[in-house]
Amino acid sequence: METDNGKGLILAVASSVFIGSSFILKKKGLKRAAANGTRAGYGGYTYLLEPLWWAGMITMIVGEAANFVAYIYAPAVLVTPLGALSIIISAILAHFLLKEKLKKMGVLGCVSCIVGSVVIVIHAPKEQTPDSVQEIWTLATQPAFLVYVAITMSIVLALILHFEPLCGQSNILVYIGICSLMGALTVMSIKAIGIAIKLTMEGVSQIGYPQTWLFLMVALTCVVTQLIYLNKALDTFNAAIVSPVYYVMFTTLTILASAIMFKDWSGQDAASVASELCGFITVLTGTMILHGTKEEEQQQQASSSGNADLILGSSESVRWYESRKSTNEEHLISLYSPEY
Repeated sequence: METDNGKGLILAVASSVFIGSSFILKKKGLKRAAANGTRAGYGGYTYLLEPLWWAGMITMIVGEAANFVAYIYAPAVLVTPLGALSIIISAILAHFLLKEKLKKMGVLGCVSCIVGSVVIVIHAPKEQTPDSVQEIWTLATQPAFLVYVAITMSIVLALILHFEPLCGQSNILVYIGICSLMGALTVMSIKAIGIAIKLTMEGVSQIGYPQTWLFLMVALTCVVTQLIYLNKALDTFNAAIVSPVYYVMFTTLTILASAIMFKDWSGQDAASVASELCGFITVLTGTMILHGTKEEEQQQQASSSGNADLILGSSESVRWYESRKSTNEEHLISLYSPEY
């Protein structure tokens, strides 16, 4: 494996370990805070006094930083799918530390993600790192990528202006589509910024080029839009459905955008490209299995709680419903909320 790809691989795996661990640390912190004060689901902020929650937050920041640097060294077709490893880490840690049982289908999902990731790593293409931000700008303004950006923005505008008022609250693909399309452009912009930072640190300053600042503005705009609509999706739909759909769409569009802009598959034979696609599909399948298992467990817990409350009476049933809602909100807050 090439040196740069090796660095990107190590950083991507480390990022998944840190991010997966951060979910568990923050959840344990939220549980401790709930025992000592108002729960986060009810608007409480006692978790801010919990060292475990802060440990999780710091761990997540380290993970995101490692992921950012990974894009500098390796192509998106290698780095992005490896994000599924964070799901495996959190599932395994939750099994041992939170006593959330990992069932046989969950184990199958983990194995699928690992096998798919190994296939992608073995056949990952070597990326040619641009020598300046102007070279990246040339790649970003090539006709093929400009057509991709034009199509992306047209779809985003159509989703925001037409489909969101019409069916945004009933069709999950509206919010997730906006998040995923903008997310792919976010990765391209962040990759450009990362390369500019790397070159500057090596002594070839890129700060004076207007393209550097333009990439930064595009990245900030895309990130803000992405977070707004991801929060809308999480507030409207079940997280067990949002997560796999978002992962599949975001990863697919990011790989497509990177292949067009950076020509990731240029020079690779058909067998290598087919192997990468098979590995990618295997990772997506494992991710869907893991989240399907989680959704099934949530439904079983809700069903058993509902049956118990039917015995206690209607007033108790109402209180159970409020409690279940707050639990879901706590879960969303601990996993997805950028504020935390």
